[in-house]
Amino acid sequence: MENLFSQFAPVLRDVSDTELAAETASPQRLLIDSAPHGQKRLDVAYAPFDHVNMAADIVIVGLTPGRQQMRNALMEARRLLRQGRSEAEAMEAAKVFASFSGPMRAKLVAMLDSIGVNRLLGLQSTGSLWNGDARRVHFTSALRYPVFVDGANYSGMPSILSTPLLRAHLMKWFAMEMHSLPNAIFVPLGPKVAEAVEVVAQERGVDQERVLAGLPHPSGANAERIAFFLGRKDRADLSAKVVPERLLAARAALETKIGILVD
Repeated sequence: MENLFSQFAPVLRDVSDTELAAETASPQRLLIDSAPHGQKRLDVAYAPFDHVNMAADIVIVGLTPGRQQMRNALMEARRLLRQGRSEAEAMEAAKVFASFSGPMRAKLVAMLDSIGVNRLLGLQSTGSLWNGDARRVHFTSALRYPVFVDGANYSGMPSILSTPLLRAHLMKWFAMEMHSLPNAIFVPLGPKVAEAVEVVAQERGVDQERVLAGLPHPSGANAERIAFFLGRKDRADLSAKVVPERLLAARAALETKIGILVD
């Protein structure tokens, strides 16, 4: 499968700590693509998030790697290449090292289990996807390579689908991954990612039943929505910023999809 690791491996082998820090802060040698957007500038940088787990039964889809993830992946790839590991080994290990982790994981596992994804996969809990069943999960992003807006982490604006540079990267890299995993289910994190994933599925003829869109993003900012989604907070106790009908409808739709897939 096409990737950019071999193109950038020589840079990773040779780059010093100081140069790597500078590239992470303001990519030059690692810059893949760039374009103006209004008064701002969009940059797409290389980081080793190329590896695709072809054995995956479930794909967790984020928005794009942030600067910290980029740094972690670059440093791990450099370390492994300097140890003499093959490019394929370094590419895979760097991706795993920097993939989805931290406090968001527990929230995501709770939501996946609550709608029955664990039953669909034949697991006691989807928490094992980060341990003994890691071979069954693929972590990726709608925008595979890190995107920055005027040097800041991309957070969903401008829109992926209406911005030519971003849409091109979505359709080149994520669409290729989706096509290569014909039997996997896809779990987009957050509404902006869900919209992008659903468009790719539609354009590439992928069954929408395999796209489990509707989970609140498992970030701290969504703690209240997640608590209601999980039944841990009563409707009467919700603040005005939460729309309970939307969450209830999303949960019902997800449970229906899971029921169809299980049968």
